[in-house]
Amino acid sequence: MNQNGDETPKPQQVGRLADLADTSASPTPPTRRSEPEPTPPSAPAPITPHPAPADELAAGRREFARLLGEFRRTAVLVPFDDQGSLWTADFNGVRWICAFSDEGALARFADARGESAREWTYRTVLGARLLDVMVPMLPGPGGVALDAGSADGTLFPPVAGIVPDEVAVDLGETAELGGTGTR
Repeated sequence: MNQNGDETPKPQQVGRLADLADTSASPTPPTRRSEPEPTPPSAPAPITPHPAPADELAAGRREFARLLGEFRRTAVLVPFDDQGSLWTADFNGVRWICAFSDEGALARFADARGESAREWTYRTVLGARLLDVMVPMLPGPGGVALDAGSADGTLFPPVAGIVPDEVAVDLGETAELGGTGTR
């Protein structure tokens, strides 16, 4: 399939994902020195005020915008379900396309589901294509869950600035509150 100049890669098979999951990895304990090194005298650290909540909010938004831009430029793995459709999960009225940053993350997901022994078929898809093309094809509101089920997972919800405006769920609320409905 050739759409917008990109070739859609053929689905790939992953055999025993349990072999890829590194669930037994534990951090290496630090080595101990026989003698503690003396600490040089230093000036006291300057007292800095805590950032204002507005500053923290702005910093959080900048960090999420950076993360979103990185996701849009990155190819991720999207597994298929038993019916040959993209693997999705419904939660609180939103359908989430499950995507994974690498085979190890997909393997940990399969292991957590107790399905690491079966073969998983997946396709590599650009994050921007998931958000701009695949999410609008979902019935109802949809977003992308990157590395679902992991502590490092990220949600890209169906809101303006993340998905196309025509499928964003927050624009109608803005217009009802007297806003313009645009950002």
